[in-house]
Amino acid sequence: MTENLTRINKFISSNGILSRRKADEFVLQGRITINGITISEPGFKVNPETDKIKIDGELIKISNKKVYILLNKPLKTICSVSDEKQRMTVIDLIKIPEKIFPIGRLDYDTSGLLLLTNDGEFANQMMHPAFNIYKTYSVKISKPLEEKHKIKLTTGIMIDGIKTEPCKIRFDHPKDKQKITISIHEGRNKQVRKMFEKFGYHVRSLHRIEYGNLNLGILKAGKWRFLNSQEIDSLKKLINKN
Repeated sequence: MTENLTRINKFISSNGILSRRKADEFVLQGRITINGITISEPGFKVNPETDKIKIDGELIKISNKKVYILLNKPLKTICSVSDEKQRMTVIDLIKIPEKIFPIGRLDYDTSGLLLLTNDGEFANQMMHPAFNIYKTYSVKISKPLEEKHKIKLTTGIMIDGIKTEPCKIRFDHPKDKQKITISIHEGRNKQVRKMFEKFGYHVRSLHRIEYGNLNLGILKAGKWRFLNSQEIDSLKKLINKN
């Protein structure tokens, strides 16, 4: 009989503990054990039916109930399951029995639409740039955006030695070139801020207003809700379309 083996990061993310990337970090930090033995290889495979997998000594319980949550992340909140500095995390705002994690992240000083789930496969697909799931932000910059810089930003610029993918930029009001709406389908660290800073613009505020075909609606900062079945199906169709 062939064993039901799966990669350790996939198993952890599918049970809503950590994202795949974070799970790999925990493996390299020696924080994960399989049947009492510490592993150090992110590609390690486990048998969920027979292996006892622990993170920091806590046994992972298999979760079958999938949850999908939309949060309006407030400023000064960490996009993490926990924080060593004891700052408030997005998980602190959501009181449910299931263990969940954020899909991607928003910076400490960035607010707006954040999705959380315990469905690791769904999260991985939503974050992967190959699926072209656009994320849209409302941005306030320190001075009017010049047309030449707008053109360069939309076609792609070099950041940290890698060229950004083409993006979409529009002005909320034709006469106000400091308030901008930008859509990207990548998720690099502080990407939007770095894009504008490349040309000497300081980002004064950054607020995510859309993710794929979802928007915040009337949801207030710090509040959250479950996605309904139509919204979940809609996102999965968006993934499959790409």
